[in-house]
Amino acid sequence: MWLLVQPIRAILTSVALLLLGSGLLNTLLSLTANDLGYSTSVIGLIMSSYFAGFTCGTFVSGRLIKRMGHIRTFAFCAAVCASMALLHMLWVSAPGWMLLRFVYGLSFVTLMTVIESWLNARAAREERGKVFAVYMVVNLGAIAVAQQLLRLDVGQGYVLFAIASILISWALLPITITRKPQPQIPERAKSSLRTLLGFAPVPVAGAALSGLAMGAFWGMVPLYASRQGFDTGAVGLLMSLTIVGGALLQVPIGRYSDTHDRRAVLMAVACAAALLALCMPLAPGHTALMAVFFLWGGMAFSLYPLAVAQLLDQLHPDEVISGTTTMLVLHGAGAAFAPMLAGAAMEVVGLQGLPLYAALVLACLGGFTLYQMRRVSVLPAGEHAHFEPMVATSHEVLGMIEKEDEEKEEEKAEEPAAA
Repeated sequence: MWLLVQPIRAILTSVALLLLGSGLLNTLLSLTANDLGYSTSVIGLIMSSYFAGFTCGTFVSGRLIKRMGHIRTFAFCAAVCASMALLHMLWVSAPGWMLLRFVYGLSFVTLMTVIESWLNARAAREERGKVFAVYMVVNLGAIAVAQQLLRLDVGQGYVLFAIASILISWALLPITITRKPQPQIPERAKSSLRTLLGFAPVPVAGAALSGLAMGAFWGMVPLYASRQGFDTGAVGLLMSLTIVGGALLQVPIGRYSDTHDRRAVLMAVACAAALLALCMPLAPGHTALMAVFFLWGGMAFSLYPLAVAQLLDQLHPDEVISGTTTMLVLHGAGAAFAPMLAGAAMEVVGLQGLPLYAALVLACLGGFTLYQMRRVSVLPAGEHAHFEPMVATSHEVLGMIEKEDEEKEEEKAEEPAAA
């Protein structure tokens, strides 16, 4: 394992520090906005602004990297993110926080693009699948651990914002001192949403609707738990358990989907997640609610990678990056609307409007998938893809999946010639 990690340890260290700071900041903002007395609708708008910036950043990150280079782009965007974290304490206003979150989201997706394109280039061709798995473990692990940093709260709000800023700043150190050569950012083929809708409506719906569900989780669940009576440490534990559930249950769900109709698996997982969301208001206590969130995380976190795997089943290898880039944009667009819509639901229905909103979104995904299964019994298929556990970061990391599949195709083509 050390031989695998050693060439990319600087990149993995940077991403771990970055996600520790960012994961802490995301949850902290929701809790702080609640302490400041903002309404759920306003908090939803603030949290939506991050995802709006993230989605817009997917269109500009590649151009910025080509202009400035990987290291300078990373330094520039990390400085922006670290300063945004501190500015939340100096500019305390809802419109100000919305602007800060938008800029943070735009800079953060650029940071992830730098990391993932570099990781993609550094990984040896025969080890890309293992590198992808290690990267996802670091990714989810850092976000889960970040929630426990909330326990460092000493009653002075600026302390946790300072810790988040410090961690993001420290992410600069491993990247900027590396002697490894910087990779090139290749041109990416453009993809048409209309084309994808024509032959892959289930993956498109899966990307958008999973974004609508997961954006509400990241943005509004800390507020939901806080108003349920959870203290700061317990909010962090609830978030961590949900993320751990997502990390652990993705693998068996995904491997099962590799050998069965993936649409049926997607439908079942979406419906199970909807039912678990409906169980949240019925949980008799905090421990039971945490258990429900653990299982819900396992279902909900699986939806986006299931949708990506379903799309890969239907694409030619040359179309993978353009298609999955569109999926990422759709997921981000859904996430951008999610906190705003969930906040409005909580404003109208009350605190339990959040799980009801999540249940409705997930039930729509399950129902639409069932409709498509009955309407289209046979799908146009390419090479069958393998499910890969993932979270929506940037399109660059998907290059490892693409290259691994292409290399298998090349090896198969070379076998007859060698014989």
